[in-house]
Amino acid sequence: MARPKNRPKNETAVDELTEQQAKTEYARLGVDIAEHDRRYYQEDAPTVSDAEYDRLRRRYGAIEARFPQLRTPDSLTQRVGVAPAARFAKVRHAVPMLSLDNAFAEQDVIDFVGRIRRFLRLGDDEKIVFSAEPKIDGLSMSLRYVDGTLVTGATRGDGFEGEDVTANIRTLKDVPPHLKGRHVPAACEVRGEVYMTKAAFLDLNRKQAEAGKQLYVNPRNTAAGSLRQLDATITASRPLGFFAYAWGEMSDMPAATQSGMIKWFETCGFKTNPLTKVCHSVEELLAFHREIETQRSHLDYDIDGVVYKVDRLDWQERLGFVSRSPRWAIAHKFAAERAITLLKDIEIQVGRTGALTPVAKLEPVGVGGVIVQNATLHNEDYIKGIGGDGEPLREGRDIRIKDTVIVQRAGDVIPQVVDVVLDKRPKDARPYRFPTKCPCPLHTDVVREETATGEEGARARCTGEFACPYQKIEHLKLFVSRRAFDVEGFGEKQVEFFFEQGWVTEPADIFELPRRNKQIKLEEQEGYGETSVRNLFAAIEQRREIALDRFIFSLGIRHVGETTALALARGYGSWTAFHDACLKVAKGDAEAIAEMDALDQIGETVIEAIGAYFGENHNRRIVERLIKEVKILDAEMPKIDSAVAGKTVVFTGTLEKMTRDEAKASAERLGAKVSGSVSKKTDYVVAGPGAGSKLTEAQKLGVKVLTEDEWAKLIR
Repeated sequence: MARPKNRPKNETAVDELTEQQAKTEYARLGVDIAEHDRRYYQEDAPTVSDAEYDRLRRRYGAIEARFPQLRTPDSLTQRVGVAPAARFAKVRHAVPMLSLDNAFAEQDVIDFVGRIRRFLRLGDDEKIVFSAEPKIDGLSMSLRYVDGTLVTGATRGDGFEGEDVTANIRTLKDVPPHLKGRHVPAACEVRGEVYMTKAAFLDLNRKQAEAGKQLYVNPRNTAAGSLRQLDATITASRPLGFFAYAWGEMSDMPAATQSGMIKWFETCGFKTNPLTKVCHSVEELLAFHREIETQRSHLDYDIDGVVYKVDRLDWQERLGFVSRSPRWAIAHKFAAERAITLLKDIEIQVGRTGALTPVAKLEPVGVGGVIVQNATLHNEDYIKGIGGDGEPLREGRDIRIKDTVIVQRAGDVIPQVVDVVLDKRPKDARPYRFPTKCPCPLHTDVVREETATGEEGARARCTGEFACPYQKIEHLKLFVSRRAFDVEGFGEKQVEFFFEQGWVTEPADIFELPRRNKQIKLEEQEGYGETSVRNLFAAIEQRREIALDRFIFSLGIRHVGETTALALARGYGSWTAFHDACLKVAKGDAEAIAEMDALDQIGETVIEAIGAYFGENHNRRIVERLIKEVKILDAEMPKIDSAVAGKTVVFTGTLEKMTRDEAKASAERLGAKVSGSVSKKTDYVVAGPGAGSKLTEAQKLGVKVLTEDEWAKLIR
């Protein structure tokens, strides 16, 4: 057989290699090609010609094709060089990636430590050790290793489901393809932050400018965009880093403390933040925050605060989670960055619940690395300088069009106007008159809502309900949003366009689009073509199946956010059970109301909102049309093998061995549902000294009553 012209004389043909020869050369080629990739993509300094590089890749692929047993999950054929994916697959996190509560003032940190003491019932003399670290402003990532080998890289997504970016994450030099060490858990999820250094960002923008291309806005967005490229070669060309600081599912825990886990990450081959520190008091935490804030401008990566975590992992487990954040950690943000600019106008935005929010239209100004053109003014009272949702302006400082104002943006908080520069107020500035009619085409009346005491509230609402087109549009935006149905390619602009055309005026219309396209002919519309229409319809079809909690949230019921929707989903288990309960609540069924009220985190305000929503014929019709188009999955209940999994428990009276909060947290951790009131569906009532009406009700209904000791024995 003739030797290929570009093959070195001493190189054996692939089809003549023995398995051992192939194994040796395959490994060597893998190392050589990876190094060439690093020099080309990350240093922009290749050391071989394109032809020679292509030859090495072809030989590597040919060896793998002949000896497929050599292929591993981190094979180069599975990394850079594969054809770009059409879209990212979804990955369900084995352990949710939840967010942190924020602290903005030192008192917030003091309160945080106080809550931990009360929850764990610790004495004032018992020390709580914390692990403190800078809060990197990047993109959260979860890396799953099986038997020490990287198998999946997934973004945080909504905390429960992220995007599979495995091919891209393999290109990062800070992410080891194999974990080092002898005692690596069989299943191991390492979590951390993907980021881009300031120096790398500036260098990337320099190259963009030289090439006449658009410049990037900030390192955080650039890092996120780089990692979400459908072509992994683009990710490989971007200088991205990764700091490990947390974990998800672990088949075995290598350490007993947070700080111990950080050290273990280092032994595995990960980069961890060198500024991480163990603190032994509130004073040390606050001192660490001040120290890091002074270093902030000198660091080569962006941070927006520091994070404090209880160091003992057994205490972390006892503390557990509340809503979507852990009780044992908090993010202490830095002071909000501010800027001065001109307020050119004030516009009114109408939300999906009819709330009117005034928005300041500003002369564009940079605040915290972001160009701000709009900022919230909260409500009418805030503009007048007499209060509102935000921190009240100083007395007599109302806000007027043409004023020079101070704008602040803290972390992910919406920019807001926080003060007025009075000595720059022009003579023609006039007080703003809040509208008494909705700016929608119907011009319906605007009313100020009442508080629980019957007094006039701060929030103004349009009385048009779902007849108001602005509310309809905002409802549709929520429906397709990431936290609800998450229809790819169907964002806010698409909602507005389809609504204006009259093609989508309520949720079910979205799922009818593919069937109605013969009349609509979307591919003939500007900005669309056959491929984009096909992709959009495919994305719609993929969302015909949805989790119960996301479906409940997508309905846009007032006061029913993500956390409440999750509590309702877990409380009822299925759409049929929840829907039946809602219809009964709307009719005033006392038993149904009591059962809903018995669910943890569900109170009178939510129940009234659900009753009002399902009491409207219009809303019920929308829901009935929608459920014919989609499949609603039953709630995912924790798969926990315990004596109380799936049981409903009520705690009453004084608990002596643990606090009420810890008792509830431990029950939920074991798969039980904790209720605030006793009903026929209650399985256990745990009664301590001083138990009153709940104990009486339990005895009346024949519910099993346990002492605290009996409960402890049951869950042990």
